[in-house]
Amino acid sequence: MSDIRLRQDILDELEYEPSIDAANIGVTVEDGVVTLTGHVHSFAEKHTAERVAQRVKGVRAIAEEIEVRLPENKKTADDEIASRVVKILAWGAAIAELKDIQVKVENGYVTLAGTVDFYFQRNAAESLVRRLTGITGIDNRLRIRPMMDALDIRHGIREALKRNAEIEAENIDIEVSGSHVSLRGKVQSRYERTVAERAAWSARGVTAVEDHLTIEEPQRHRNA
Repeated sequence: MSDIRLRQDILDELEYEPSIDAANIGVTVEDGVVTLTGHVHSFAEKHTAERVAQRVKGVRAIAEEIEVRLPENKKTADDEIASRVVKILAWGAAIAELKDIQVKVENGYVTLAGTVDFYFQRNAAESLVRRLTGITGIDNRLRIRPMMDALDIRHGIREALKRNAEIEAENIDIEVSGSHVSLRGKVQSRYERTVAERAAWSARGVTAVEDHLTIEEPQRHRNA
């Protein structure tokens, strides 16, 4: 696909997305690498614009340089935003230990620091904050609290794979070094690969997952 065609496809997809105003978003493409520029009225729109561009076929990478320009009537004081962040994190059932999370807000830009037990909690915290109005950006610096017992991590992932009816667990090797997990072996589809990776990330204390799984399509038998 040519860069010109890819650029037009992205512009069309941005225009088609009902949750954003794409009038002030610029798109350039070079060798499949997309740069998004311009401005939007909320951080939620900025995040959505990036996701919209990512789902267009042919995109190899994205440089996101969109600026958030809040309307005057939607600007909120930093202390009020900080209070809202703390409240929404407290309400979020996925965030168990709020005392381990520090919140900083400067000119509407929210920084999350501290530790959580699971990778999904790190993502959940950012997702919750993203819903708030008045923010101009998020810097997610939350770290995963290490769990150093490699045998427990490996056992937990192995059992999770065995419980999943869509995974041939015996075809997957799990290597654990500290809090880092490597998956090797064969699966039969991209979906199985995603399920296996999700199982690894779901283990307590995992801070990194390396996916070395290969996809081996099942052979089709021909009639003699």
